[in-house]
Amino acid sequence: MENISAVPLARPDQTAILTRGVMRLFLELGMSPLAEFKLANGRRADVAGMDRAGKITIAEIKSCRADFDCDQKWPDYLDYCDRYFFAVDPDFPVDVLPAEEGLILADAFGAAIKRPSVERSLAPARRKAVTLRFARQAALRLSAL
Repeated sequence: MENISAVPLARPDQTAILTRGVMRLFLELGMSPLAEFKLANGRRADVAGMDRAGKITIAEIKSCRADFDCDQKWPDYLDYCDRYFFAVDPDFPVDVLPAEEGLILADAFGAAIKRPSVERSLAPARRKAVTLRFARQAALRLSAL
């Protein structure tokens, strides 16, 4: 009989697992999380969260080393959040990630912040635009139910 736990997951499956863990963490931290948040620059953040003060946190999920190596668009997210994290599983080689950005270790059941994010402050006009975009996307998803 094959050991199922030894079978590596496909990247979409691993991404879904990490997304679930990050969303649970954001909820624990008092944020309202939104997966696949579309930004005004055309990029899509894997998970965005908004706290009660209106601060925006973005987590970019990296399912494996190849995912990080081939996808270097992460700087495009920095102008749309107050905090930015890479979210990876505990076996990810974290030394390849930029040390100046936050780090979350995640699995299907939750996540933990292992390195804090740099605190950025969105300009008031940008904050308003991002907040409205967040609210509209969340409401549209809810209305689709």
